[in-house]
Amino acid sequence: MNFTDGQPIFIQIAERLSDEILAGIYLADSRVPGVRDYSVLLEVNVNTTVKAYDLLAQRGVLYSKRGLGYFVAPEAKQIILDNRRRHFFETEVPRIAQQLQQLGISVDEVAELLNNHLNPNAER
Repeated sequence: MNFTDGQPIFIQIAERLSDEILAGIYLADSRVPGVRDYSVLLEVNVNTTVKAYDLLAQRGVLYSKRGLGYFVAPEAKQIILDNRRRHFFETEVPRIAQQLQQLGISVDEVAELLNNHLNPNAER
């Protein structure tokens, strides 16, 4: 995995595992790879992976079964989506709104462009 600057590695690992849950790689109540196995896969220190798993457990995305490892919580997908939506509305929308204002771009222009991207085969 290629890690980026500006965000702790354990958070990037948690985001990757969340992406895999959203993609259906790990289903509700299924076991995720062990901390050591995932650390080897990503070529990171085991303690870093433990922090990522603990973070996801604190958020309710994973749960632990003593001696068996970590499992995907039944409501994991919804928790991930809710957290990402909240982050988008609290962080990204204000930033985008500021750029729109600075560049003199109207909401109608953005809506039309978004509609074109989301529905590329729709009649215009």
